Amino acid sequence: MPKRSRSEDATINLTPMIDVVFLLVIFFMVGSKFSESESRVNVNVAGAADMQAISRLPDKRIVDVAGDGSVTLDGQMVAPDQLYQSLQEQFAVYPGLRVLVRAERNAPFDVVDQILRTIRNSGIANINLAAKGPSVASVSPQGMRR
Repeated sequence: MPKRSRSEDATINLTPMIDVVFLLVIFFMVGSKFSESESRVNVNVAGAADMQAISRLPDKRIVDVAGDGSVTLDGQMVAPDQLYQSLQEQFAVYPGLRVLVRAERNAPFDVVDQILRTIRNSGIANINLAAKGPSVASVSPQGMRR
């Protein structure tokens, strides 16, 4: 049986596209009418001078212990009693406060221990210690013990 050949031309039906265009025109016409009527309403809006700055809650404080035993809280030098008072006040306001303690390799351990106890006594339980592990070249499998 021979195949029938159809000689239909490929056409694009424009009716749905025209419907969409008309709907968009109507939408924007109605929307512009609403914005005109809303602009005539007299509303007393607060100015920027009445607003206060939005501050982000401090989620983490960083305590650094230098090799000479000096202590800094977020980059500012503090004494252990100042550290205790500052962290205690901040923890009272932000109960989810975390503290990261970073100590230099040659920092005195008794100072680091005192700082950790001070942080714990201020009420903060979420304390993280930052430590730099030994380099791969300095650790051999024979030197590791279980």
